[in-house]
Amino acid sequence: MAGGADLMLPGVVLPSTGLPGVEQGRLCAVTLVGNRAPVAIGVATVSTREMLASGMKGKGFNILHTYKDQLWASGDKSGPPVIAPLETEASPEEDDEQHSPDLMLDTHESETQMKNLCLTDVAADKNRESEDIAVEEGIETTKDSENISPQEAMDVLLNQCFFQALKYKVKKSDLPLLTSSFLRNYLFSCCPEGEQVDIKKSSYKKLSKFLQVMQQRKILQVKELTKGVESIVEVDWKHPDIRSFAAPVSEPTASSENIDVGTEDFYQPPEIISLYGISAKMMPLFQESGQKKGNLLSQNDVRSMIISYVKKNELVHPENKNFVTVNPVICDCLLDKSEQHDITLLKWDDLVTRCLERMQHSHQVTFPGSSPVIRKGNIEPIDINVAQRASNKKVTMIKNLELYGLDPQSFASLLQQKVQASATCTPLPGAKDRVQVQIQGNQLPHIGRLLLDHFKIPRKYVNGLDLSTKSSKKK
Repeated sequence: MAGGADLMLPGVVLPSTGLPGVEQGRLCAVTLVGNRAPVAIGVATVSTREMLASGMKGKGFNILHTYKDQLWASGDKSGPPVIAPLETEASPEEDDEQHSPDLMLDTHESETQMKNLCLTDVAADKNRESEDIAVEEGIETTKDSENISPQEAMDVLLNQCFFQALKYKVKKSDLPLLTSSFLRNYLFSCCPEGEQVDIKKSSYKKLSKFLQVMQQRKILQVKELTKGVESIVEVDWKHPDIRSFAAPVSEPTASSENIDVGTEDFYQPPEIISLYGISAKMMPLFQESGQKKGNLLSQNDVRSMIISYVKKNELVHPENKNFVTVNPVICDCLLDKSEQHDITLLKWDDLVTRCLERMQHSHQVTFPGSSPVIRKGNIEPIDINVAQRASNKKVTMIKNLELYGLDPQSFASLLQQKVQASATCTPLPGAKDRVQVQIQGNQLPHIGRLLLDHFKIPRKYVNGLDLSTKSSKKK
C-alpha cells in the first residue's frame, strides 16, 4: 500500500469479533495487528457482506492516503504513538503472537505488512476519532515475520510502477503509444532505487497479459497493430484506481562505496592518460632534458622534449623547416637497421610518432575522488562482440567494463531493463577476477548509446561498435 497499491481482501486479518459493518463507499481506517493507530485511509469497494460472500478475495478498499506518502511528507513527519488494542481484540492478537513470537514494532515500511492488516470502521469508531487524527501524520508500522513470495512482491512493484507511469509520466499527446515504448521509457523509469521490474517473475509473465487485465478493469485500451505489436490508444485518467494512486516518497539513501551504474549522476568516466617510459635505447634523446631511465612522460612532454632536442642541436632543415636532419643519435634511437643508410630526413610528425612507438607504454587511470592508478601497457578498450549460437540465435558479449569503473552485474541489469532481453555475467576466459556480460540478441546500438551517451565513455575506448554499421550496410 505504501507503494500505491490498494488493499486486497486476502491481506485482511479477521478479528475474533468479526469485521465491523461496512457499506460500499464508506471511509475506513486500516490498522496493523497490535496497534490501533491507522496506517492508511481508504474507501470500501464492497460491503462487509459481499466481502464475506466472496471468501475474502478480490479488492476490498481503494486506498486514498498512507503513512509515508506525499500527504504525510508535507507534515512534520513525526513518529506515531502506539495505541494498544481493545480488550475485545486481545484474542486475535494472542493467536497471532503464538504463531509469530518475534513480531515487533518498527518505523520502516515493508510490503510484508499486508498480511497483518486488520480493519476498523471509522464511522463506528467515533469515540476514538481524536486519536486517529493525532496519528494521521506519522504512524508506527509493523513488520510481519512472514515474507510475501517473490512473485507477489513483483506484482506489487509492477502495479506501483504502472499506475505511477500512467498518472505522472504518460500524457494524452503521447498516445497512441507502443506497449514496448511504454514499458521501456515510462514504466521502468518509475522503479524505486535499487529495484527493477521483471515481468517474467510476476504472475502475469507477459506484458500483454498484464495490460489485458488492466483493459478488463477499463483503465486503458490496447489495440493490436500487427501480430505481436500492440499500442495503448486510450487511458482513462478519471478511473478511481488512477485518481487514488499516490506515488511513494523516496527517501535519501546512505552513501555507498559501490558505483550505481544505473544512475548517471553517480558515475563519472575516469580520466585516462597515456604514459611513455624512457628505455635504455631511447635515453640519449632525453638525457639533455634531465630525464632518467624509466621516467614516465605524457605525449605532450615527449613532443616538447623532442622539439627542444632538435632545436638545441640545430637539426631543423635549413631549406625546409618541415623536416628534421637525422643525426647519429636519432639514427640509433629511431631508425631500423635497414633504414639507417637510406633515410637522412624525417618529418616532424614522423619523428614524434617513431619516438612514441619505441618507448615503453603505460597508462594512468584516475577516478573522481580517487588517487591515480598507473598500469603497464595500453588500457584495453571495452570490447563488444556478437556471436552466433545454435538455431541461428545471436548473443552480444561485452568485456573489460571493470577497467572503466563499471560494475558488470549492474550494467547487465540496466541493459536488461532497456532492451527486455535476458542478460548474464560469466567468467572471462584467461582473465582472473574478470567477467563478461552476455545478452540475448544483437544489441550493439543499445550498448553503444548506453556507453557513449549515458556513461560518456570516449569512443576510442569502445571497440566493436562499427559492427552494427557494417551489418546495416550489408542489408
